[in-house]
Amino acid sequence: MDLQQLITNQTDFSLEIAKSVLLKEAKDSNVVFSPLSVHVVLSLIVVFSPLSVHVVLSLIVAGSKGPTLDQILSFLRSKSNGELNSFASETVSLVLADGSQSGGPRLSSANGVWIDKLLSLKASFKDIIDNVYKAVSIQVDFQTKLNQTHLCKCTLFQGNLEKFDASETKDYDFYLLDEGSVHVPFMTSKKKQFVCAYDGFKVFLMYIFLPDTKDRLPALVEKVASEPGFLDRHLPSEAVQLGDFRIPRFKISFGFEVSKVLKGLGLVFPFSGGLTEMVDSILGKNLCVSSVFRKSYIEVNEEGTEASTFRV
Repeated sequence: MDLQQLITNQTDFSLEIAKSVLLKEAKDSNVVFSPLSVHVVLSLIVVFSPLSVHVVLSLIVAGSKGPTLDQILSFLRSKSNGELNSFASETVSLVLADGSQSGGPRLSSANGVWIDKLLSLKASFKDIIDNVYKAVSIQVDFQTKLNQTHLCKCTLFQGNLEKFDASETKDYDFYLLDEGSVHVPFMTSKKKQFVCAYDGFKVFLMYIFLPDTKDRLPALVEKVASEPGFLDRHLPSEAVQLGDFRIPRFKISFGFEVSKVLKGLGLVFPFSGGLTEMVDSILGKNLCVSSVFRKSYIEVNEEGTEASTFRV
């Protein structure tokens, strides 16, 4: 399977999680949730990025076997552990390359595995950690602190695409799901923009998916998450003149327990056992995932975009 198909599968998986987060975990709040690129849905502002949860689950796959392994692979829409490792390796070398020197974005990523000092990682698992995910592995005294194993990842994105003139920023109405509105700063550009209009919504390059009416965000989220390949089929291909192009200046942070969402979507085996390929000995205990947490942040202003995410 080629890289593009792997990215498409991974994005579809992430959109399914994003839908569940929006409908259950954050009905009445702005959301930022880390996919390989950053996609934004506006009304409530929703930012979601698929790569993060995918990487954590892929690491868990590398340490699993039996029904647990099979269930995670199915959940990630992947055929094998090797396919996930290949995807991770290509992502690290191609997608995470620093483009800041040539005027592009800078995307930094740090992976880490913390293990109790009484245990030792299996050589095969440590090899994947070191050489595929380029992660660090650290032994910690969890017996007197936290009695659990952590798989952590931190990502930082910084990008300057087309800067906005701060002198053109003015307050306009931003419409909420409860039929109300607030006055917020909108950045304005008169340059050509990559835009496409579809039935019920428009798409702007960043990418911003904007419902045509205030009450259509839930329906748009359902459509984006339910139709495989929806994002790729609805991306602008050429710049067009709009007159004044305005988007709000915003800053959002959001945290939640991912494990609740994963269990709700049917991924239950990793939380009960099956992680037998991570360590040489588990002292008679059944090694499993206890919890998965994440917190993300994004700021978009006249100078560009900065985003970060942390999960454990």
